[in-house]
Amino acid sequence: MITQAGLSHRTAPIEVRERLTVAEEDVVPLLHAASRTFGRGAALLSTCNRLELYVGDEVGPEAMHAFLAGHFSADLGSVARHFQTRHGLDAVRHLYGVASGVDSMVLGETEVLGQVRAAFSSTVKAGTDDAVISRLFHTALRTGRRARRETAISERALSVSSIAAQQARATFPDLTRASVLVIGAGEAGRLAAQAVVASGAQDIVVVNRTASRAEGLADELGGRAVPFEDLPDALSRAHIAISAVGAPEPVVPAVLLGEAMARREGEALLIVDIGVPRDFEAGVRELPGVSYFDLDDLREVADRNAEARRAEVDAVTGIVEEETLKFGHWAESQRVQPTITELGTRVEALRLDVIERTLRSNGITPHIDSAERERFEVLADQVTRHLVKRLLAAPIEVLHERGDRSFTLEATRALFRLDNPNAPDPDDLTGDLSFED
Repeated sequence: MITQAGLSHRTAPIEVRERLTVAEEDVVPLLHAASRTFGRGAALLSTCNRLELYVGDEVGPEAMHAFLAGHFSADLGSVARHFQTRHGLDAVRHLYGVASGVDSMVLGETEVLGQVRAAFSSTVKAGTDDAVISRLFHTALRTGRRARRETAISERALSVSSIAAQQARATFPDLTRASVLVIGAGEAGRLAAQAVVASGAQDIVVVNRTASRAEGLADELGGRAVPFEDLPDALSRAHIAISAVGAPEPVVPAVLLGEAMARREGEALLIVDIGVPRDFEAGVRELPGVSYFDLDDLREVADRNAEARRAEVDAVTGIVEEETLKFGHWAESQRVQPTITELGTRVEALRLDVIERTLRSNGITPHIDSAERERFEVLADQVTRHLVKRLLAAPIEVLHERGDRSFTLEATRALFRLDNPNAPDPDDLTGDLSFED
């Protein structure tokens, strides 16, 4: 049904993952090669932490590893060691878990759902989206959306920048009316400021000792830069201060901040200090109106949020299992459907043949009055159609219920001679086909 071979942060160190990557322009050629090799649909999920090849059929791990080793010009033993192979519903269950965020390095992260969507888009572009692969990825996306809609697996922030934005929203629900002061132009402060801007903040002021760097970050954030000497005034006007200078000594003494707070007339100030060493002097936490978070505070929030997300894993796993069973039922129906279709086609041909023979044996030929023939045809059609429907109801029901067992399919095909179109005509058989002794 489905085979998956993949490596991730769970099975391979970063040195291996770095070597086994696929550039965006190489994805479609790889999918074409996989489809030619295995004769089925194929899809590739490629992210910074995982590389997974899906094939819409049962393929042995040796064949999957050989294909991947050949594509990457890699040692077959290394590929076999780091790529884990899954089959059938295990592969389905795995992809559903990935899309739901429970297999990610950062539990519950949302980016992976977009990556699964991008993987399927590449599959469509390559033309390797057969019925099985298409169904697999459509339902994986549905499962991922459902997990996030019905649980809190992705609701609490885990990164420093996301937590900074979370605290900003908690303190100032309408960030469009909040003024944000960014102290320092380093990477950590930039990421935190970007997260706050993404949450709705529009009034951004950047202060940095190097004016050119302040202006560059301000342009990037859509704000304005002010001279470092204006820091006291900027503090008195801001609603949120994000600081990541990383200077050896605090850049904001407690006295300076106290003077700035005195000019605010009781208005609250949220400080997110992610500098190491800290940019605000010890004691600012005690100032009235100040809500202060340093890096350790943010990590405590991250730990609590991570614990809250972990508490949702069982609920997400339940959703994944439910959706996996649905896929299994669909796969079973796909397996038996060709036999059901052939059965219906064969019985319908026999039914029409019986009607025609019965009409001829009773002298109702095409040459007699058309109205009389039509009356007999309608009656015969109604009777035989109803009879066939009732006779096939039980066999079709059993096929749907037990079609996953090869014996059931084989017995059905043998009993109705679906694989032998030249079987003897029952009317040509000798002897009395009687059901009584």
